[in-house]
Amino acid sequence: MKIDRENLQRKVAELKKAGYTYLVKITAVDYSTNVQAVYILRNIPKSEDVTIEIDLGNDDLWLPTLIDHYRAADWYEREMSEMFGIEIRGRVARRLLLEKWDGVDPPLRKNFQWNAPYKST
Repeated sequence: MKIDRENLQRKVAELKKAGYTYLVKITAVDYSTNVQAVYILRNIPKSEDVTIEIDLGNDDLWLPTLIDHYRAADWYEREMSEMFGIEIRGRVARRLLLEKWDGVDPPLRKNFQWNAPYKST
């Protein structure tokens, strides 16, 4: 299902109440023309998954945190932030998963320069 990011927390709360209590994955896809966030939730007793897609564009990359709904969102949100450059609003912890780097573009974006020099800090 496609939704707007402004409706993400409300929709996730509804789905969780309906039995989708397991967060399978949060990731993003860079289609060059836009970035899309993808959330997969599972209803374990019914063996059903639901996929939520949110089109973010390329310039205003942010999403609200889901940490209050699913503790596992912590790891996935940190990964999205570091690898795709998506700001996760409402997060308290700012710990990095990977090393801080001085690159301009996040490594999983299409415009990432693989031959650019890497400087670890």
